[in-house]
Amino acid sequence: MELDPLILSRIQFAFVVSFHAIFPVFTIGLASFIAFLEALAFKTGNPVWLRLSAFWTKVFAVVFGMGVVSGIVMSFQFGTNWSNFSQASANFLGPMLSYEVVTAFFLEAAFLGVLLFGRDKVPKGVHLLAAIMVAVGTFISSFWILSANSWLHTPAGVELRDGIFHVVSWTEAIFNPSFPYRFAHMGLASFLTGAFVVAGVSAWYLLRGREVEANRKALSICLWLLLIIAPTQAVLGDFHGLNTLEHQPMKVAAMEGNWETSTRVPLLLFAIPDNETQSNHYEVGIPGLASLILTHDIDGEVPGLNEVAEDEQPPVAIVFWAFRVMVGLGLLMIAVAVTGLLLRAKGRIWEARWFLQGLRFMSITPFVAVLAGWVVTESGRAPWLVYGMMTHEQGLTPSLTGGMALFSLIGYVVVYALVFSAGIYYLLRVLYVGLENQPVEEEYGGDRGVDRPMRPMSASHVPFEYNKPGMKIGKFRTPNNEGGA
Repeated sequence: MELDPLILSRIQFAFVVSFHAIFPVFTIGLASFIAFLEALAFKTGNPVWLRLSAFWTKVFAVVFGMGVVSGIVMSFQFGTNWSNFSQASANFLGPMLSYEVVTAFFLEAAFLGVLLFGRDKVPKGVHLLAAIMVAVGTFISSFWILSANSWLHTPAGVELRDGIFHVVSWTEAIFNPSFPYRFAHMGLASFLTGAFVVAGVSAWYLLRGREVEANRKALSICLWLLLIIAPTQAVLGDFHGLNTLEHQPMKVAAMEGNWETSTRVPLLLFAIPDNETQSNHYEVGIPGLASLILTHDIDGEVPGLNEVAEDEQPPVAIVFWAFRVMVGLGLLMIAVAVTGLLLRAKGRIWEARWFLQGLRFMSITPFVAVLAGWVVTESGRAPWLVYGMMTHEQGLTPSLTGGMALFSLIGYVVVYALVFSAGIYYLLRVLYVGLENQPVEEEYGGDRGVDRPMRPMSASHVPFEYNKPGMKIGKFRTPNNEGGA
């Protein structure tokens, strides 16, 4: 059987990107949540906020590390599998990826160290600043990456001369037509992901009766956030769809399974699109609703896939169903948020075990929705690598063989499986321990029972533990503040 290097390279890149995407979409939202907790602890002095922040910071560190490891190889693929594309787009993508490292990654790495290890070593205000800077760094990183990705969909500010993209306007290239919508859409998706994960974990702890006060506070914050963010995401998604209709009409046609340009297009609830026959099988739809949603006019005209040649059409079935998975999960999230509000109003939110159980399972849905959204975005662009300017086939490495692409694909799958398994193992250990091992000061920044050496040799006065068979480990503090066991 002949191996197609183009198909294998696309599968490989899709696998790596999908695997990597689930980590930053969580850490971006979680970093902001941690910064919010740190601000509450700084302002109120309530140790509950400190315990929550310390716990979720540990979770953030594990997930952040997995994201870094899984993302490193992405840049290598540009050179190994897509060398023509790398050479053609280097004038724009090279600086963009460099800006992400210089402005975001260094910022995150520096302040993450303070956030993780500096709680009792720096002033409270500095530790709060570190949490804020880590959160800001995650958004700066997503700014550059999403700008570069959006440029592939709506290229602007460049000219293609002799097969090379030359930047003629950095402002137009960075702030290309689809970027504001994508950036806002992914930002809200990150908040949704972080909120649902925190809510699901908090609900699991509450079902087990662990750290009830702290987890009730965390869950309450998340439910209020979801009540605002979930409907807002639906509205923003509508604006994003209108922007896509303007700049990538064939992607919208694939999303709707619409083959013929026409008016009063139905919103298909179920269909089996077929590229070969250029039609749908077993259609079930609501008349005129697609036109109303896309054009805000029930008689509005929606473009059909027949406006372009078959080899320029995206894989319709994949885009069609991925879009419905994303939208369906989005509607489910709104329903959960509204249900939480109703239960809160009746004073039954903590007693409704069925709702807490549902939140546990809902913690997975944002990741599925994000992956489905990426499938819609990237598959809907096919066959274009840079929309309307360069196809996937033109961007492929000329010397790449099917065997080479298959070998690297298998290697990535094996390595990522090991990374994911190790990461999940340590993440589950952190979740199993929970908040029980977190700081328990009576006041934020209060005494932890450990003296900080102030002069040479004074470290000998810190408490220590002495253990012999048959002896009980213990600590005490003497009146002169010296420790012993």
